[in-house]
Amino acid sequence: MKTTFYRVIYCAFLILTISNNFLFAQIPNNNSGLRNAPTQVDAQDAQITALLAKSESYFHEGELELQNKNYKGAREKFDKAVETILLSGLNVRSYPKLNTYYGQLIERVYRLEVPMTSPLSVNPATLAQNPANVNTAIPNDQSVAQVQTPDVPQIGFGDQKYEVSPLDELATLKLDAVEQNVETPEAQQSYQQVKVAAQIGSLGFTFQSDARIQQFINYYQGRGRATMETGLYRSGQFAKMARRIFREEAVPENIIWLGQVESAWKPWARSSAAASGLWQFIPGTGVRFGLRQNAYVDERNSLEKATRASAKYLKFLANRYNGNYELAMAAYNSGEGNVDSAIRKAGVSNFWAAYPYLPRETKNYVPNILATIIIANNPRQYGFGNVRPSAPFVYDQVRIPTSTSLNLLAQAMDTSVETLRYMNPELRQNITPNEPYIVRVPPGRSKELVAVLRRIPSYARNSANLTTIAAGEDLQSLSNRTGVSQTELQILNPNIDLKRGGKIIVPSKGNGVKSTAYARPRGNAPVLKSGLETIRANAGDTITIIAARYGIAATDLAGINGVQLDAPLQAGREIRIPPTRR
Repeated sequence: MKTTFYRVIYCAFLILTISNNFLFAQIPNNNSGLRNAPTQVDAQDAQITALLAKSESYFHEGELELQNKNYKGAREKFDKAVETILLSGLNVRSYPKLNTYYGQLIERVYRLEVPMTSPLSVNPATLAQNPANVNTAIPNDQSVAQVQTPDVPQIGFGDQKYEVSPLDELATLKLDAVEQNVETPEAQQSYQQVKVAAQIGSLGFTFQSDARIQQFINYYQGRGRATMETGLYRSGQFAKMARRIFREEAVPENIIWLGQVESAWKPWARSSAAASGLWQFIPGTGVRFGLRQNAYVDERNSLEKATRASAKYLKFLANRYNGNYELAMAAYNSGEGNVDSAIRKAGVSNFWAAYPYLPRETKNYVPNILATIIIANNPRQYGFGNVRPSAPFVYDQVRIPTSTSLNLLAQAMDTSVETLRYMNPELRQNITPNEPYIVRVPPGRSKELVAVLRRIPSYARNSANLTTIAAGEDLQSLSNRTGVSQTELQILNPNIDLKRGGKIIVPSKGNGVKSTAYARPRGNAPVLKSGLETIRANAGDTITIIAARYGIAATDLAGINGVQLDAPLQAGREIRIPPTRR
């Protein structure tokens, strides 16, 4: 049975961007020099064919896991499909067949994870049957499930929002003649400052001056001005945090400006190579540096955790290249394998000597970062004195119980789910993980949130709503307004003083966040007769205990009442049961 995740179409625009848009960030590979040996062309073709088959096998396994709703397993298989190519030791761009397939693979995985604004359906077998052939046609026989709103939230792929990473543009950026000209009086004066910074080490790390750094300064003073202005402005939100973490990890603080080139300081930035977050980790490197990626969170999009992982990775790379941060940044972008190979060809461990042998995007990447650092350290001198960085990102942190809906949290603090998602970009769903989790909330709201959470029973954290008591409202008027019986309101809100106002807990009646801990009966589920009767739970009861007492399937009873199987029930709580099963 196919799932609604196959709401994808392999659009024709991919053809126009595929050849230049894919980065090899953060995955080490081996020497790719074999491509230069003409006597090994046949062997390489066989190797590529085997790679495609192996990668496609992992992708198919991921599809099966996805159909079975094993989202963790699906992600692992998709990651293996991608990393089979990246870890092959071949420079993907040097082989059209491999490059085309890799582009298709990234797009297929990306579209399974990220919802399209206007989703279109496609039979996944279309690409799977011929993975090396680009197919831009929409199949006529689209036997896939229609887009539906499920009875329970889908945990896993598909709810996180993304923005385009600037890395994709950087991969194809070509400086024009004006930008390359460093002989003008203005450029010469500016370039002299670059040389001085290199000589005295004023950036906090050693680098070698080169005219290509000045060329990117020229770019940002002209065609790229808006990009620089936006980055300098957005840096205000995260630079203070990043400086602190880089300092704690013994990485030069100015290296934080790598984040501007990587993501323009957007926590939701995502590249065509599936790199994500402020620091653009691809899945494998994220795992390598402790960033969890599961149905609930993608910590590559986190703030502090991803920043610390980035600092640790950069420190690791700098140590690998004897403290050379130019080479460390190059490896951060293209992988240690590509940099090692370039160094071997150059015969010296120097970025500018290795420059001719590096991928195109890496050639742009390092001088771009160096130019950004120089401008950011003296924006007025370079014509950006009018840019005022935004205020630092401030928040309170609250430890939230297991599986609590963001809708409930937002209602408790009179804010929006969108605000909470903005403050917690690593969350993949509108529900917290299935473990206690630290959530960032608007400053000054933590106390009121904690007070509300203490009143909410554990079984209602992902299924209840809150409503504010209006002046003069009594229990009857609240019942009429919410459509919930007075008894249910009293059970959920014992000792509530309506005269004092405040918020009252209301069980979900189909318009709130539903429980994710059980599957509601579907079309092939046992049909229970109408005319449900009501019993009251005893102290210590759970749905499982009551189901056993009355001879009812526990999952059916959980579905009827919207309660988790083993959630403790308050004494006196009304539970609906089928009369024919008593």
